Amino acid sequence: MFTGIIENTGIITDISNINRHKRAHTKIRVKIGDLIKGLRIGDSMSVNGSCLTVIQILKNTADFEMVKETIARTSLGNLKIGDKVNLERSLKINSRLEGHIVLGHVDGTGKVFKIRKSVSQLKMWIAANNKEITDSLVSKGSITVDGISFTIVDVEESKFSIIVIPHTLLVTTIGNKKVGDLVNLEIDILFRYIKCLYHKTGRNQKYSKLFN
Repeated sequence: MFTGIIENTGIITDISNINRHKRAHTKIRVKIGDLIKGLRIGDSMSVNGSCLTVIQILKNTADFEMVKETIARTSLGNLKIGDKVNLERSLKINSRLEGHIVLGHVDGTGKVFKIRKSVSQLKMWIAANNKEITDSLVSKGSITVDGISFTIVDVEESKFSIIVIPHTLLVTTIGNKKVGDLVNLEIDILFRYIKCLYHKTGRNQKYSKLFN
C-alpha cells in the first residue's frame, strides 16, 4: 500500500529478459538513490505507480521483475535505459497518509492530450483508455497518475484534468510529460468498493443511479 506521495525519482539503468518457471519476464534495474537504505529483497516499491517487488539489490540500484500482465496494463513496457521513474516505498502503519490510499495496481493507461502552463502551476488533460477508469472519474475525487496522488479537477466523458503545483513538478517526472505520452492510472480504491457495493446489492435505487 502506498500514498501517492513520491519519495524520489530513479533512473532506468538496465532492461533485460529473464526466464522464471519456464516463462519469459522482463527485469528492470533502477538507480534509486537514498531509498536503498533499509531496502530488502522482497520489499514492494511503487515504480511509476505500479507495485513491483525487489528481486535483487546492487549498491545503489534495485532490480524489479515485470510479468506480461504488468507490461500489458501499464506503460512500463515503454521504458528505455536513461528514463526517469517516480518511486515510493510502501506505507508504514505509523506514517501519515498525506495523499490517498494507493495500491499500486494500475487500472490502465491514459494519454496526455493537452498541457497548459502558467507561472504558478501546470494544468494537464488526460484521456483514459478504458471504461472502468472513465466510469470512476469524479470531480474533486482522487486519482493516481504515474504513482502521484492528484485531485481531479474537470471531467468530460473519457477525459479529466489535474493541476500540478511547482513542488510536484520539481520532485516527480510529471513535468517531463508531453502531449501524446502515456501515463499509468489507478482509480480511487474507496470509490471502487462503493461502486461495486451499490451495483451488487441494488438496495438503494436512489444512490445506485449515480454509478450507472
